[in-house]
Amino acid sequence: MSSRQLSRSIALQSLYEWDFMFEKHFNGHLGDINLIVNRNIEEFGPDLDGKDFVFKIINGVLNKQRELDEIIKKAAPGWPLEQVSLIDRNILRIGLYELLFADKQEVPPRVAIDEAIELAKAYGSANAGKFINGVLGTVYREIGEPDKNEIPKKTIEKNRKVKNEN
Repeated sequence: MSSRQLSRSIALQSLYEWDFMFEKHFNGHLGDINLIVNRNIEEFGPDLDGKDFVFKIINGVLNKQRELDEIIKKAAPGWPLEQVSLIDRNILRIGLYELLFADKQEVPPRVAIDEAIELAKAYGSANAGKFINGVLGTVYREIGEPDKNEIPKKTIEKNRKVKNEN
C-alpha cells in the first residue's frame, strides 16, 4: 500500500470513528478529531510519510461536510444520506472532497475516483464500489474536467444554492 493509500485509509478510519462517536455519544457536541487521527496514525502508520496528507483530507472533509453531503444527496437521490452506511458515506465524502476541492495537480480527478473505489472495495459494504463509482462518476461528468486550479462554475453555483438554503 502506498503512502497516499495508507493516508486515505487512516483518514477514512478516523472519519468513520468520529462520525460514529458523534452520532452515538456526543449528542451534538464536537469530539476531538485530532485525538482520533493521531491515535490511528500511531496504530496503523507510525512511520507514515503522509501524515500531513491525512490531516489535509480530514480537515477538508469536515470543513466542506455540509456541501459534500448536499452533493451526495443530489447525485444519489434514491439513497437518503441517513440510509447510506457510515463507512460508505465517508468514502463518498473523501472522494468528493478530492474530486472537487483538492489540488488537481496533487490529486487528479480520475485518481480521486479510483482511490475512493479502492477504499470502497477494501472497507465498504457489498456493492459499495459500484455505488461510489456511480455517485463520483455522476459528479465528474457533471463538472467536466476543470482546469487544475479553477473551481468549476457548476460547483460554485451549487455551493451558492447550498449556502443560501442554510
